[in-house]
Amino acid sequence: MSDIRTAMPLLARHEGVWEGFYRYYDVDGNKIDEHRSRLVCRFPDGGEFPYHQSNHYLWADGRSESRDFPATYKNGRIWWDNELITGWAAEVGLDGFNRTVMLYWVRKGQEGTYLYEMIQISDCGNFRSRVWQWIEGGKLKMRTLIDEQRVSHTWEGQ
Repeated sequence: MSDIRTAMPLLARHEGVWEGFYRYYDVDGNKIDEHRSRLVCRFPDGGEFPYHQSNHYLWADGRSESRDFPATYKNGRIWWDNELITGWAAEVGLDGFNRTVMLYWVRKGQEGTYLYEMIQISDCGNFRSRVWQWIEGGKLKMRTLIDEQRVSHTWEGQ
């Protein structure tokens, strides 16, 4: 665990519980979906995965969904390869302004579609804004905008 925290100090700032909203927009800017979210970002002591994220989604009509994203660490990035996605995340630090994490992934079963995500964390560390760009066949398919607030710095029991 200490290796990943040392190598990826910005990612380590994301540890804790985050709540917010996901909003999906088509290429014309029309909202096509929205739901609440609760994400738990953690760095477990020991075990196979030095980073583990659990996402919980809740729609206004009562639907819900939960997904787990354990990740390995190598070469300055975290890497996912599970039943849902394959991809990576890396810190982007420019001139000492280390606020941005970039992700790239492909959803399994949707190999013609890939996503790039930018996560921007506030200087105080309690707010995040995230943007997903869905690319299909080399063209923009849709965007997801995510606004989150940290509700806990600890993840124990979450």
